[in-house]
Amino acid sequence: MDSPERPTAAPPERGAPEGGASEGRASERDARARIIAPVRAELRRAGLLAVLAGMIWPLQAAAIAWAIAGWATGTDVLARSLAAALAIGIGALVRAGLEHRSGRLLFEAADRTIARERQALLLREARARAPEGSAAVAALALQKLPLLQPWITRYHVAMTRVAVLPALLLLLTVSISWAIGLVLLVAGPLIPVFMALVGMAAEAASRRQLAEIGTMNDMLMDRLSALLDIRLLGAADRAAQDFSARAEALRERTMAVLRIAFLSSTVMELFSAIGVAMVAVFVGFSLLGEIGFGTWGAPLTLGEGVFLLLIAPEFFQPLRDLAAAWHDRAAGQAVVAELEAFDRAERVTVVGQGEPAAPLAGPMSLELSGAVAALPARALPLPVFAVAGSALIALSGPSGAGKSTTLAAIAGLVPLAAGRITVCGRPLGPSIADAWRARLAYMAQAPHFPDQMLADYLDPLGEGADPWHALDLARARQVVEHLPAGLRTRLGETGGGVSGGEARRLMLARAILTGGDLLLADEPTADLDSETAAMIIAALRQLKAGGRTVIVATHDPALIAVADRTVEIAP
Repeated sequence: MDSPERPTAAPPERGAPEGGASEGRASERDARARIIAPVRAELRRAGLLAVLAGMIWPLQAAAIAWAIAGWATGTDVLARSLAAALAIGIGALVRAGLEHRSGRLLFEAADRTIARERQALLLREARARAPEGSAAVAALALQKLPLLQPWITRYHVAMTRVAVLPALLLLLTVSISWAIGLVLLVAGPLIPVFMALVGMAAEAASRRQLAEIGTMNDMLMDRLSALLDIRLLGAADRAAQDFSARAEALRERTMAVLRIAFLSSTVMELFSAIGVAMVAVFVGFSLLGEIGFGTWGAPLTLGEGVFLLLIAPEFFQPLRDLAAAWHDRAAGQAVVAELEAFDRAERVTVVGQGEPAAPLAGPMSLELSGAVAALPARALPLPVFAVAGSALIALSGPSGAGKSTTLAAIAGLVPLAAGRITVCGRPLGPSIADAWRARLAYMAQAPHFPDQMLADYLDPLGEGADPWHALDLARARQVVEHLPAGLRTRLGETGGGVSGGEARRLMLARAILTGGDLLLADEPTADLDSETAAMIIAALRQLKAGGRTVIVATHDPALIAVADRTVEIAP
């Protein structure tokens, strides 16, 4: 199928940074409005539950310190141990319940967000294609959108915990020892400062990685679609080398992201480890009597020292969690940047709503008069011709001249920049496009079979129609009879299990069962042997003899020779 719909200029690299700091801030605001705002209520509830869960640890730490202090003095050892164990157990159960509920809210919000964005993307691409190929759309929908989940489930809860828990633990620490509070106050802010510095590099690296994923998917789809030609031309080794080079580029960009993540994690761990070590040294020397300052008058007791040692790691934990989630935020915003790039892309829109409708009334007629297809980045003049009643019309011309675009425009799948297309005596426009398409059947050039039984595929209207008459007309009865499960067979997406010619005949049978007065067929005999092509041509002529209008885009001289009229399309 020729594809003049593609723009002539290469699009910018997806996910690449596009402006200065002010534009980056605007993009971040847009990302929050698009992804976070719709689920903000769930994020707030989840953050509150996570904070409540974090507040339980100081109580558990106090119970542990109280029990250890009793062990040291020999005071009510058993009673204290049992009471502390009960407090710790109850606290653990409550904390687990709060964290479970918080996690459930977060993952439900993430799943809903991803499903919403994926549905909007696919519905829009189905109705108005972007210049990017199907591989880029598939990569975004299946590989990149799930990267929003960690951003939603980790980053915002981590921000909420950082806003509350370190301050609370710092106050508890200062109430016992102002010196240890000072240590935490100095060491703690170093983590978010370094995290912010690393964040810009992390986001840029994530965008480059996502762009490379899309490029690699485009290459894979391109090579798979041309696999037969590659083998015939002996270019398999060259294709493998190109794919290896692209895979190596993806590996390098992925490793760049991982290097930044590991570097920042190492620094965060270093700061928190130094802070905890300083607390441990101060507590140890205070309990040994070597340090006599840092408290509010009375010397530091064993219970207080143990409590401070248990509190110190938890002071740094929310900051460490936020540092780890910062990379999730960077990846999520890179995905949103690509979504916005798809939003801004020039598109070929479908005329009408694309919904079921009753067939357009009136005798079958079609006329193209000065029609110019509106494609991204250019306009393509369409041929001038008219047809009424049954006929076999062949659209002929070199690849890229616009044969496939002409068929799409006739079906209302491409809007017009000028001129008009008249169908059944009425100008083709949004108000009648769906009704007009109800009178059409379409046979695409490339075989595509959804994941359903062949019987359901051959009955697109779901009316329970008997497919055998259409299979006979398309010379495809033996194809079905030779399949292991007959009409209950599920073919692969591109017709795995049948040859190219057999797949074409099955597609023709489906078009026949679709009904309608006009059949549009795109290269119905391309790449077929002469015998199979003759079967397709005979079936098309029989459809025309039965009263249907058939318009084919073709290079096949045999098909052009039997056509009632040939419309030449100049490049």
